[in-house]
Amino acid sequence: MKKKIVGLALVSAISLGGAALLNAEEGNAHGYVEKPAARGYQGSLDKNTLGWTAAMEKYGIVITNPQSLEFDKGFPQAGPADGRIASAQGGKGQISDFVMDSTGANRWTKQEISTGSNTFTWHYTAPHSTTKWHYYMTKVGWNPEKPLTRADFDFLGEVKHDGSAASNNKSHQIVVPENRSGYHVILAVWDVADTSNAFYNVIDVNVNGSGEITPPIEVAPEKPANVKTSEVTMSSLKLTWDTVANAKEYNVYRNGKKVATIGGTQFNDASLAENTTYSYQVEAVGTNGKVSEKSTEVNVTTQSSAVEDNQKPTVPTNVHSMGTTESSVALMWTKSTHFLGVKNYEVYRDGKKIETTEKTSFTDTGLKANTTYDYTVKAVSLGGNVSEASAVFSVKTKEASNGHSTWEADKVYTAGNKVLFDDLEYEAKWWTKGDRPDKSDAWKLLSDKVMNWEASKAYSGGDTIIFQGKTYKAKWWTQGNQPGTAPVWEAISDVTDSRLSE
Repeated sequence: MKKKIVGLALVSAISLGGAALLNAEEGNAHGYVEKPAARGYQGSLDKNTLGWTAAMEKYGIVITNPQSLEFDKGFPQAGPADGRIASAQGGKGQISDFVMDSTGANRWTKQEISTGSNTFTWHYTAPHSTTKWHYYMTKVGWNPEKPLTRADFDFLGEVKHDGSAASNNKSHQIVVPENRSGYHVILAVWDVADTSNAFYNVIDVNVNGSGEITPPIEVAPEKPANVKTSEVTMSSLKLTWDTVANAKEYNVYRNGKKVATIGGTQFNDASLAENTTYSYQVEAVGTNGKVSEKSTEVNVTTQSSAVEDNQKPTVPTNVHSMGTTESSVALMWTKSTHFLGVKNYEVYRDGKKIETTEKTSFTDTGLKANTTYDYTVKAVSLGGNVSEASAVFSVKTKEASNGHSTWEADKVYTAGNKVLFDDLEYEAKWWTKGDRPDKSDAWKLLSDKVMNWEASKAYSGGDTIIFQGKTYKAKWWTQGNQPGTAPVWEAISDVTDSRLSE
């Protein structure tokens, strides 16, 4: 009965706020295993046949965004907790329920696969820079009536990547052991390089182990052909080649020395010297472990800084949100390229430049709750040339909780007014305008969190702060007196409490 209530509550949320959920799907876009269909993606398909109510009750909110099963990377040592693996522990709030962790031998739709080599294909809605993909499968004799734990899985294989976008490596060859048959669960994990997160997809499969067993391939694969270089800059380049049959991965050689082993047919080499000639070769590693001959050598010379910079960088693409709150939006985008290199990026909100950053991410804070903002990004080359603006990305902040509005710099507040700033609740002590709640003593922090000490801020007796890893309490009113040296501050403890400011 409890599951049914949860499902119906979620259906009601969809009925009342469908548009908001669709916006979230576009904003927090990442990826999922499309074939064989992962459990979450199967749910998004089933909503078209079962209907919203039945699909929501069976799968939960994942039917609206199967690409957002995201949690900390580092599996199996880290990652979602045992019993919460299928839901990626709620996807850091993007899924918000644990229906996917439900159990039962007959609960989930099974995908038909065979023992031996199988192809797993991902669909990327935000092709993040990638470190690797790794695959696991439930052990012989596992219990489908119990929640999935790490102990239930055997490691199947790993597909390495070079830190470039995931879009150049969509399909992976993974071998299913001959001793598996019937219902099993495969866990596919995608480790992102430019965040601390990974994506977790469970795939419910029915393994056909009674079919004809293909004899092992005894010969080495053919050597890679059509090896080419492109996007050559002063310090980097892209190397591509054609797919080789029966190859599980490729070894890349620069000047005769192996520099990478990757699962795809593209390698991005970086940290090269300018105006220098390099030679590259690629060899294929077969599913049987045998190695091909090296490809024909390809020579390329990196660009020189002496060349006049008269080109614009490529336009930043795939601007999206990694998460929103009542007052913030975490943006990310795919990096641009330029023959001399990209110096930084300019971030625009509603047509006005708000930030310059060397990273491909930026968190915009101090925003109004329940408000739509338009963002674009431009790339700037080392020579100062600016790219065209990216496509506009529109995102709406969440509604304010507790009925409080987000703090606004141009608004007047009087004693007793409550606001939200960076997800923390503050109360005005007296008349104030333009004073940031986290910086000014005009505001009292109501949220149960201890903030870092600010030299310019006044504190009253009893206020607590953090300074150099320790928590202090003010004995009386003070301003500008450094904790640890002034007698007005009393040391309480080291910083270990989760309520303390990061």
